[in-house]
Amino acid sequence: MKKIYFIAKKIHAGNSEDTKVSKPITRISRISIILAMIINIVTIAVVTGFQNEVKDKVIGFGSHATIVQAGETSTFETAPIVFNDSLSSVIENIEGVKSVDKFAYKPALLQSEPDTNRYTIKGIDTFQVQQEIHGVVMKGVDDDYDWSFFKDHLIDGTIPVFSDTLDNQELLVSEVIANRLQLKVGERISTFFVKETPVKLKYKVAGIFKTGLQEFDEQIVIGDMRNVQKLNDWGVQAAIRVADTVTKDGQFVIYADIRGGNGNYRYDWGDGYKTARGFTYCDVKDTTIRLIASDYWMYIDGKGEQNAIPDTAYLKISIDGNKFLPCLPEELEFGEIQRNYLNESGTKFSIDIKGGKKVTFEYFDGTGSHTNYIGGYELAVDNFSKLNEVVDQVKSKIYFSENMSTDYRVRTIKEEQREIFLWLDFLDLNVLIILVLMILIGIINMGSGLLVLIITKTQLIGLLKALGANNWSIRKLFLHQAVFIIVRGMIIGNIIGIGICLLQSYFSIIPLNPEVYYLDAVPIELNFWHILFLNIGTLIVCTAALIVPSYVITKISPIKALKFD
Repeated sequence: MKKIYFIAKKIHAGNSEDTKVSKPITRISRISIILAMIINIVTIAVVTGFQNEVKDKVIGFGSHATIVQAGETSTFETAPIVFNDSLSSVIENIEGVKSVDKFAYKPALLQSEPDTNRYTIKGIDTFQVQQEIHGVVMKGVDDDYDWSFFKDHLIDGTIPVFSDTLDNQELLVSEVIANRLQLKVGERISTFFVKETPVKLKYKVAGIFKTGLQEFDEQIVIGDMRNVQKLNDWGVQAAIRVADTVTKDGQFVIYADIRGGNGNYRYDWGDGYKTARGFTYCDVKDTTIRLIASDYWMYIDGKGEQNAIPDTAYLKISIDGNKFLPCLPEELEFGEIQRNYLNESGTKFSIDIKGGKKVTFEYFDGTGSHTNYIGGYELAVDNFSKLNEVVDQVKSKIYFSENMSTDYRVRTIKEEQREIFLWLDFLDLNVLIILVLMILIGIINMGSGLLVLIITKTQLIGLLKALGANNWSIRKLFLHQAVFIIVRGMIIGNIIGIGICLLQSYFSIIPLNPEVYYLDAVPIELNFWHILFLNIGTLIVCTAALIVPSYVITKISPIKALKFD
């Protein structure tokens, strides 16, 4: 074995006439191996990087799995579900579940500030005002949200904080949206929400992120979930109001002002639910009126129906002066009561009554039951490869537990973004085809080179056979030379291939169209094990494939080979 290896090494390093003849063919064989290694390394690195980059970014905007109301087909437009703290606890205790977060979505329109362009046309000065409008979906999150994904892709500003007692009026927007609407950190953006009565709010841009995932960067902004809950009109919000007019006999009109729910309201003024929205009132003593409001579908008691969680509001009334006088205001303007406001918010005011009586009202509006509702839950798992197993356990806990509602739907990110993940999985087939083709080209060229080596060494083969060497020993001699060529080509191919990958990884020299490929540059992920297995596999497959052409040596006759000169 050592003798065969020694002879093979000497022949490979030699500079005989035969070597000069076979050198061009050998060089072509080596180049084919180099190209095969370069293309295969780059292909694996690009596809692996592409799959992981897109997968991580899609998951970063959402999560590994979601729990929403049964029957919903889109996470962005879900019906509300009642927040269940026990459900979160049960799911978090399942092995493999990393975290459970609440979320809610609300479609919105962002409007840029007016941009005035001035022109002079035929000596007349004129101007044009332009404003950009961009449709988005606001994702509402709370203070427990995992911000690691957006921190990694934050390019300006800070991550908003949603832990304060008051609703946070800040947004996290993408660079795509910021450029389109000419936004900068700290500026305020007009935001429109579609409701029964459209709402316009001003939000401050807290930070700007860039993921390169164009489809999601154009679509998602991050805000406070409390705002989204309120804007979605989930649950009801109760308030008691005093009308601007009084009855002819001196009675105030007290009525309920309810928002949210399904619009079909029921009212409890102290003696059970009824449909009476209000009543007339002029008491002779201080009192506090309480209102509990909810909605209903068919039955006023709401039994057997899915109704909004009730909300409670209060109206505090204080009376000074002659309490027994009728409630006829001293001043009216256009038939409306004149109020003396006692605070800046307008929730406390007094009304002067003819004869010296004064009635003071103070509103205590309900906080709203919208905080009890969420769009759904987002689940993060420890190991993405075991996602289906973990989700199956979650489903069994929800669907088959006596204490859990069956009105939930659990879907993985692969089901939510089915087209993207099918496309990513299809890339594996492309990689396999490229690997096979490139190795096959290398095998064909190496086979041709091996045959040329055998032909140029016919006399040596005859001499070795005459000296008693068997066919297998001589075949190993040439296989060793082929391995020398393959290994050298693989080393050069590895250096060039890995070098190209490193250049792309650090300098992004090859850009992409994010509207087509979801990313703005070719992603690279070099994996040591992938490269190792590729090199070992290439060496084994190419060497094994050359055993067949080396069989030609058995057909060479020593007598004819030595006579041939």
